Amino acid sequence: MRQSYKVAVLGGGFAGLVTARELKREGLLVTVFEKADHVGGIWLYNSGVETDLLGLDPNREIVHSSLYRSLRVNLPRQIMGFTDYPFMKKEGGDPRTFPGHEEVLKFLEDFVRDFRLMELIRFGHEVVRVELTDEARHKWVVESRTRETESRWESKEELFEAVVICNGKHTEPKIAEFPGRDAWPGLQMHSHSYRTPEQFENKTVTYQQIECARKDGKVVFQDGSIVDADVIIHCTGSNGTVTVDDNRVGPLYKHVFPPSLAPSLSFVALPYKFEYENWLATQLDIRPPERWKEIMFFSMEKIKSYYGDKYRDAWDVDKWIQEVDCSN
Repeated sequence: MRQSYKVAVLGGGFAGLVTARELKREGLLVTVFEKADHVGGIWLYNSGVETDLLGLDPNREIVHSSLYRSLRVNLPRQIMGFTDYPFMKKEGGDPRTFPGHEEVLKFLEDFVRDFRLMELIRFGHEVVRVELTDEARHKWVVESRTRETESRWESKEELFEAVVICNGKHTEPKIAEFPGRDAWPGLQMHSHSYRTPEQFENKTVTYQQIECARKDGKVVFQDGSIVDADVIIHCTGSNGTVTVDDNRVGPLYKHVFPPSLAPSLSFVALPYKFEYENWLATQLDIRPPERWKEIMFFSMEKIKSYYGDKYRDAWDVDKWIQEVDCSN
């Protein structure tokens, strides 16, 4: 592999940072583009919220993180770290098994420091375009922009041999559909924009399964009960939007490579398994022959054929489950 092989990593959160670490270990020239002014991705708390609390306005200023102030993780720290860099309790930190979000951010900051990744990261750089310019040689142009003033941006284009997309898929809120929603007079918001509870003091807040909402402010639930509500919070997750031409990136080999563009384009953290990034790094060390691409396609077709209409990008973990069963 040429030492001048340039790889762009989009995103400075969990996925982007561990990907950058693995690519750096392979001796590649890595550039991490991060829109914010700090590492962390969704784990970087932002007290600000979007101007459209429901997230329906396409021209709104997007706030990436959905963290609220008192959030604690819903997974034990023992399974949130990396194989060779566990999420350990540290003196002066949050000792709980399910720590607050500040402890997760500190873990990522320590990861960046210990593996000297800061020199690879460009903060305040928003990627606005990624385009394949030379399919035969797998050359990609990455256009990024930085804010010079409140109203002026400076754009820059650069060429890379490979691009790894690690910017997540949780920025577009999914809104509940129910009769009367748009005419309901109270405040509606998505949980993505919830930060603190003070604004809801002495108010009736609902987030349950709604049958319909009335113009007089009443909310009817699916069990037939009725309540006079002040606020409806849509706790309905995200649309899982990925910013590509048709919002579709599959089928992906191992949930990482689109076969026709492997290994120059890859996606990390579309599923919740990050530790394919070391395998990705080794794959970037070679140009795949056509046979490898065929294997990728046939692998995906086999999975789709097996699951049929129930196919939901399921992980092939049967062999691991069998090993566990046999060992017990």
